[in-house]
Amino acid sequence: MPASFSPIFDTASAPAAAISDLFKIVLVICGIILLIVVGMVGTSLIRFRQQTGAAEPRPFFGNRKLEIIWTVGPALIVVCLFALTARGMRQADPPANQEPDLIVIGHQWWWEIRYPPTGVTTANEIHLPVGRKFLVRLESADVIHDFWVPALARKMQLIPGQTNHIWLAADAPGNYAGECVEYCGVQHAWMRFFVIAESPEDFAAWLHNQENSAANPATDSAQNGLKLFQTLTCINCHSLRGVSVAANAAPDLTHLADRKILGAGILANTETNLFRWLKNPQAIKTGCFMPNLKLTDAQVGALTSYLETLK
Repeated sequence: MPASFSPIFDTASAPAAAISDLFKIVLVICGIILLIVVGMVGTSLIRFRQQTGAAEPRPFFGNRKLEIIWTVGPALIVVCLFALTARGMRQADPPANQEPDLIVIGHQWWWEIRYPPTGVTTANEIHLPVGRKFLVRLESADVIHDFWVPALARKMQLIPGQTNHIWLAADAPGNYAGECVEYCGVQHAWMRFFVIAESPEDFAAWLHNQENSAANPATDSAQNGLKLFQTLTCINCHSLRGVSVAANAAPDLTHLADRKILGAGILANTETNLFRWLKNPQAIKTGCFMPNLKLTDAQVGALTSYLETLK
């Protein structure tokens, strides 16, 4: 895989750091409370346990000082946590009344990525320029999903019929792993994606290339693959810029060969793996909505040759 999941304390953006810092403070406060409670219970068990033959202990009917402490103390903690949470939300949550830089749509079980100003659509990989904060609109095409890139952003649900927004940014170049963290069906575990943070120049070059139409096949095998793509059911689900742009039931394949993963992370994007996937996707990702089309090896080889040209 292009990247591994980062520890939740290892953040690479200001919005993620705001959430991580809040979590650390809450963790410390809760840890202190736990130690106090455990210490008091332990002390009571040891110091005040009943002795054989001892008389009943004298009851206490109130202690004004203790009552003030255990009322005011927790109230101050709650007020403190409320203030810290409000500050963290202000740093991590964007306004919802602005045009998004990026639209992420969750499907069972893959991610659709749109760049509205350009019309570029890709899948399972988000490219970002380092140092720029993107306003992301989150949507769901079917069930509830949950978008999370631990190193870069807070968790946020994708709910059918509702839009949510987050900031997404990266302070350093790299590949940052993300996933769906709301159980959404049989292949929930393989609903992954990667955020690729790169220099502004590299991002601009990538985006410019993504605006191009699908490459024209140069070899006989690739040309045959394009014909199969158009005559089989592929074209009913997948879009290809310059060939077919109406379908969106499955990932846009215009620049498939430029991506690092297949099947939302279940396979690295290699020619061998692409052949395996086209031959029988159900054997690799059971329950996914791409059926086994019972293609011959020759047909799969032609389709693979064509799709490998889409860079």
